[in-house]
Amino acid sequence: MERVLTALSHREPDRVPLFLLLTLHGARELGLSIEEYFSSSENVVRGQLAMLRRYGHDCIYAFFHASLEVEAWGGSTIFRDDGPPNAGAPPLKADAIASLAPPRLSAAPGLVRVLEAQRGLRHAVGDSVPIIGVVMSPFSLPVMQLGFDAYLDLMFDRPDLMQRLMEVNAAFCAEWGNAQLAAGAHAICYFDPLASPKMIDPSLYRSFGWPAARRALNAIKGPTATHLASGPCLGVVEDLAGSGTAMVGVGGEEDLAAVKKRCCGRLTVFGNLNGIAMRSWDEAAAIAEVKGAIDAAAQGGGFILSDQHGEIPWQVPERTLEQVAQAAREYGRYPLQGVRG
Repeated sequence: MERVLTALSHREPDRVPLFLLLTLHGARELGLSIEEYFSSSENVVRGQLAMLRRYGHDCIYAFFHASLEVEAWGGSTIFRDDGPPNAGAPPLKADAIASLAPPRLSAAPGLVRVLEAQRGLRHAVGDSVPIIGVVMSPFSLPVMQLGFDAYLDLMFDRPDLMQRLMEVNAAFCAEWGNAQLAAGAHAICYFDPLASPKMIDPSLYRSFGWPAARRALNAIKGPTATHLASGPCLGVVEDLAGSGTAMVGVGGEEDLAAVKKRCCGRLTVFGNLNGIAMRSWDEAAAIAEVKGAIDAAAQGGGFILSDQHGEIPWQVPERTLEQVAQAAREYGRYPLQGVRG
C-alpha cells in the first residue's frame, strides 16, 4: 500500500508498483472452470490470495466480469472455457429509457457475490494491499445494455433519451462504486472504452460521456482510475484530467512516454504491457517489455506497471507472469538506472 500511495503522489517509492490485473487465472489456480470459479465469492477470494502469494504484485483485483452489471439490468452471461464471460442479448430497448430506474444492487446475485468477495479480501489483507473494484462507465455500459447499433442510433437520433440514460447510468455507477468501497475496495477502476477517440468521435464523448463521468466520479467516495481498455487516450487526456479521476490506463499501441509527459503531476499513468503479445513472450521478451515501460514512464513516480487492457488473457502462461513480476522487481528499483531524462 505504501509503495502504491507514494507512486500516486507523484514521488518515487522503493520500486515501481506492479498491478497484475488477473481475473481468469484464479480459476486455474484452483483447478476450476471459469464459470464455476465465478459462481462463488469464496472461490474468488481464494484465487486472488493465491495469485498474490504466487506473483507478489501490488494489488488485489476484485473484478469478476463486466456482464454482471448487465445481469443487474435484466441481461445474461455467456461463459466460455478459455476467455472472459460475455454479455448475452441486450436487455433494454430505447423506448423504455424515459421511465428507467437503476436496479437494486441487493436484487442482483452477481453483484452481491462481488461485494461478498471484497469483504472477504479486505478481511484477509486489511490495508496492506490495495483492493481494486470496477465499474462500467455510464457512457460505455449501453453497448451491452442496448447493443452497439441501437446505442449509436440513440446518440444521433434521440439525444434527449441519451441524456436520460446517462443520468440513470451515472446514478447506478456511483451507487455500485460506493457499495464496493463500503465492502472493502480501496479504489475503483472506471472502465470507459468508448471515451477513446479510436472508438467514437471525441465531440460525442464530450457531449455525453464526459458530463456523465464527472457526475459519477464526483459521487464515488474514493479514488478512481479511468481505463480505456486498450484504447488510446492522448486525444482526451485533458478531458480525463478534468473528470475527477486520479489515474489513466494506457493502451498498448500508445506512446507511453508521451502519455506520461502529458499527465505528469496530474494523473498517475498505468500500463501498458500488451497482454495479447504476452501470450508468446519468452523470458527475454518479458524483461525487454518491462524494462521498456519502466524506461518510458517510471522516472519521478506517478507510474504503475500494468497491462494495456485491464485484464490479462487466459492464454498468458503463469511462467510468463512470474517472469514479468521478477523483471519488475529487478529493474523497477528506484533510483532507476538508464531511464530517459
